[in-house]
Amino acid sequence: MRCFNRLGVVITISVILSEIFFAANIYSADWPQFRGINRDGQSAEIGLLKQWPAEGPKLLWVVNDCGKGFASPAIVNDIVYVTGMDKDKHEFVSAYKTGGALLWRTTYGSAWEKSFPDVRTTPTIDGDRMYVISGHGEIACLNVKDGAIIWTVDGASKFDAKWGRWGCAESPLVVDNKVFFTPAGDKTTLVAFNKQNGEVIWQSPSLKDQCAYISPVHIIHNKKPFILSVTGTYIYAVNPVSGDIVWKYDYKQHFEGDGGDINTNSPLYHNGSVYVTSGYNHVGIKLNIAKDGNSVSVAWVDHTLDVHHGHVVLVDDNLYGSNWISNQRGNWCCVNWEIGKTSYETTWQNKGSIITAEGMLYCYDEKDGMIALVKANSQKFDIVSQFEVPIGDGPAWAHPAISNGKLYMRRGNGLMVYNIEK
Repeated sequence: MRCFNRLGVVITISVILSEIFFAANIYSADWPQFRGINRDGQSAEIGLLKQWPAEGPKLLWVVNDCGKGFASPAIVNDIVYVTGMDKDKHEFVSAYKTGGALLWRTTYGSAWEKSFPDVRTTPTIDGDRMYVISGHGEIACLNVKDGAIIWTVDGASKFDAKWGRWGCAESPLVVDNKVFFTPAGDKTTLVAFNKQNGEVIWQSPSLKDQCAYISPVHIIHNKKPFILSVTGTYIYAVNPVSGDIVWKYDYKQHFEGDGGDINTNSPLYHNGSVYVTSGYNHVGIKLNIAKDGNSVSVAWVDHTLDVHHGHVVLVDDNLYGSNWISNQRGNWCCVNWEIGKTSYETTWQNKGSIITAEGMLYCYDEKDGMIALVKANSQKFDIVSQFEVPIGDGPAWAHPAISNGKLYMRRGNGLMVYNIEK
């Protein structure tokens, strides 16, 4: 029988912070935002398959009309919420019930009109509300029951957002009564809106920088809350109550290759330290946060695991993910969390995104849509099973999601739901 932490029993360390992020009706069986409950790609579910049939686990249902997009699905109470872009470059969000029947669909903003305009924002579900951010920096709050728009704010125009070449690629973070948005630029860096009505609660000082393609994370460090994120140049921490920038670190000083200030991976916090990585030979870096949370120091810099935009997961003090060799190619790697030493670097398909559950890695190849089930083994890339998703086209840049014994895979217009319960 498959079990999970629906009644609050702690199964993994990654679940401990879940109550901080969401209302009481969000459980570890849900995947309510980008990369899961804690934005770290960790699922707390157990009782999942450790090997798949050659053709893959049982395909339960599919939809072919969720719109063009690179965004991942969010799942709460077996309702799937996924964003997409239509032919007129409007962004919309759809809600599907089990089996794939469409419950509702709402247009909320305009897509980025230049390179790679497909929708990027993963919905964030908080109680009976949902939050999304368009490619042009429009923040919207919707009712999850019927898709009705409760409020919208043009955050980019309001705060003179400073984008890179791909506009806004942010999934909103909701903490307590606030929803956060990163316009960067000369006016501010991070803004907190009242999640009920969209009114501005505070705006942080400006770092005089452009935004990255980052979704911020919320952490508790020595009983103090912080928002961690990355701009084009800096890794930084913000006090979520006051909006003050507590510390900043010049990440760009370590860049060794092309790509300028293109940063795309959310920070990962563990045991008093924060890890950030980016492609283009930007290196991975682990920073130790001081006990009072007010400063950081460099623990190590790694030159192997420069992740393009697939993020990493941490399992048993090892970081797993894929690196950047070029925009068309990357290898899969393991780096030790404590000392930053590379355990392996190996070729499989292509670079891509990664999540984890129950000691297994779910690796999604961005080129051909191959998904591999891999044992988290620091000695080798230990593939147990693999198959190619059957529908969708274009880059497979959406991250997988796991909820209630099901694996959710998105590619372009296609959404596929697999049974991975034993």
